[in-house]
Amino acid sequence: MNLDKEIETSYPDLKKSELQVKLGRLSRICQNLGVPILIMVDGFESSGKGYVINELTEELNPKYFDVEVFEKDDDYDNKFPFAKRFFVNIPKKGHIKIFDRSFYYKLFDDVKISSKDLNAKIRSLEKIEKMLYDDQTIIIKLFLSVSEDEQKKRIDDLKKSNQKSFYLTQSDIEQNKDYKKYKKHFENVLEKTNFSFSPWTIIDSNNLKKASKEALYQVIESLTIGLERVSNQKLDSENKERSFDNPVQIIENLNLDKTISEDDYKEKKTKLQKEIRDVLFEFYKRGISTVLVFEGVDAAGKDGAIERLVKKVDPRLYTVQAISAPSKEELDHNYLWRFYEKLPEDGYAGIFSRSWYGRVMVERVEGFAKTNEWDRAYDEILEFEKEITDHGSMVMKFFVTIDKDTQYQRFMDRENNPDKNYKITDEDWRNRDKWDAYIEAMDEMLYRTNVDYAPWIIVEGNQKHYSRIKVMEEFLKQAKDHLKKYDKNNN
Repeated sequence: MNLDKEIETSYPDLKKSELQVKLGRLSRICQNLGVPILIMVDGFESSGKGYVINELTEELNPKYFDVEVFEKDDDYDNKFPFAKRFFVNIPKKGHIKIFDRSFYYKLFDDVKISSKDLNAKIRSLEKIEKMLYDDQTIIIKLFLSVSEDEQKKRIDDLKKSNQKSFYLTQSDIEQNKDYKKYKKHFENVLEKTNFSFSPWTIIDSNNLKKASKEALYQVIESLTIGLERVSNQKLDSENKERSFDNPVQIIENLNLDKTISEDDYKEKKTKLQKEIRDVLFEFYKRGISTVLVFEGVDAAGKDGAIERLVKKVDPRLYTVQAISAPSKEELDHNYLWRFYEKLPEDGYAGIFSRSWYGRVMVERVEGFAKTNEWDRAYDEILEFEKEITDHGSMVMKFFVTIDKDTQYQRFMDRENNPDKNYKITDEDWRNRDKWDAYIEAMDEMLYRTNVDYAPWIIVEGNQKHYSRIKVMEEFLKQAKDHLKKYDKNNN
């Protein structure tokens, strides 16, 4: 995108206050319809982002909007996958989130970024924006352009101001010093991220009053178009037609009767647990995060396998996330929001007892998600896992399964044992009544989300001793391979 091209103002002959009132009215419509709005305000340093944001929010209800300022924080950002800091701040339904700087701040700021790294991050952000778009979020991206001379004038004025320490940073000065280099870099990033579903609007901010009116008008136009689009999406979501036909039966063809002797179990368990302790400490020393997913049939033994896996590990190095039904706050956000929040930082392990795969299992079978919502989630989940692995983390997914008779026996054992009674609920019995529907959903999940960077490890669970040893052995095998690749790439 050419930032030298003359940018014409497009707002009609309306006062700024009239535009602000119109924006306030539209925001209340979005509020009532539960439509989330994400407004990204990016641009050159000293281009007036704060000024424009103040004008945009003049008539908005402060209960339904907030502004997130993204300052440079490499210490935090480098510990997590690229998009985490931004995704955890996405708007909830009926609210407006304004980003002062945006998803793209790190990309705009780094003029030395390699083409390979830039394209990888852009691909990640494109997938996230498309996911939010499909989830009926209105995305508005504004880029404020300012000339080299005007930028310098504003920097000089700030140097003389008593507000210098708050508004003026080294980035302002460096950007003006290498203005042409930054401008060329900005144009490249803007061109590559001008997606059809979330395009950039370039605003000339040499005159801040005109810039703020233009921003108001563009936001109003985008909301008007966005509301029409979301209305159509809501109608389309009623469509239950699917073209996918699952070609395989995975779970039904498993041999679930694999066993191990009591003596072998005890001997192997002790040795494996010590190795796991040492390997996870090596992950900690190298700053590699681990994401472990445990899914499977109810009563298959997921929690027991997790307990044995981390038995000897320093508990400060891992967190077990017990995922249950989402809260009201979590339901108000995109379904991956609560999982982005729970991602472990580098060096630590995050273990998920149930996970984001609930979208394509329980939410599918129980009707908590529309057909088009869970059907597109397979690709969204893989992109989420790809972002984690691109960060250098290890993702392992265990699917623990048992046959229907074994499940019944374990349910009855729980019913009759006071110490295990808490493990059985009415919901477990209701889910059992839908056994075939759940197996069909699980088969499709295993088939469509088994990829080389995040493979499924199917664990035969009729005998708990066998399944626990298999989980430990498979973990060690992949963890050691991951360490070898890490050491090879860093030596």
